Amino acid sequence: MLDNPKIDTTNLVELEDHYRKIISLLGEDANREGLLKTPERVSKAMLTLVRGYQMDPDSVLSSAKFKEDYRQMVIVKDIDFFSLCEHHMLPFYGKAHVAYIPNGYITGLSKIARVVDIFAHRLQVQERMTTQIKKCIQETLNPLGVMVVIEARHMCMQMRGVEKQNSITTTSDFTGAFNQAKTREEFMNLIRPK
Repeated sequence: MLDNPKIDTTNLVELEDHYRKIISLLGEDANREGLLKTPERVSKAMLTLVRGYQMDPDSVLSSAKFKEDYRQMVIVKDIDFFSLCEHHMLPFYGKAHVAYIPNGYITGLSKIARVVDIFAHRLQVQERMTTQIKKCIQETLNPLGVMVVIEARHMCMQMRGVEKQNSITTTSDFTGAFNQAKTREEFMNLIRPK
């Protein structure tokens, strides 16, 4: 979803050295044929997975900000994302549902999905990511309200620890008009699978 910004490879060689050491510390031969290019591949992958640090979500929203006299709920739902848990650096993935009620300005719908991707492409916890998306939209568009719901599966719970394969974590955060239970309920009804 992100426009593949140029990845800063300044630290690539140093990252490769660290991954080579990690492979050795895990008991493997880092010089084995199948592992020779692994440090380079992992380093490039990690730089891609955390490229959100190099992007400004506020400017993404502002780049498609239009004056419009529309004051009803705008919802972009089922935004697929993946992120890395900052505790174990294992993936968590799922869907984000975002709503806002314009207050004189709207933004391009794809920009909402891009904001989700920017925050997802950082070392994250789901709770913070939910709040960051809400805060970015609120501060940049100044709508009458914003609500964000994220549903995700966490590989750190599936692959290690409790090893619960089917658990889904749901987080939400909201501002303004969404403080009213009726407005939140309308949003939740609209994002429910049919």
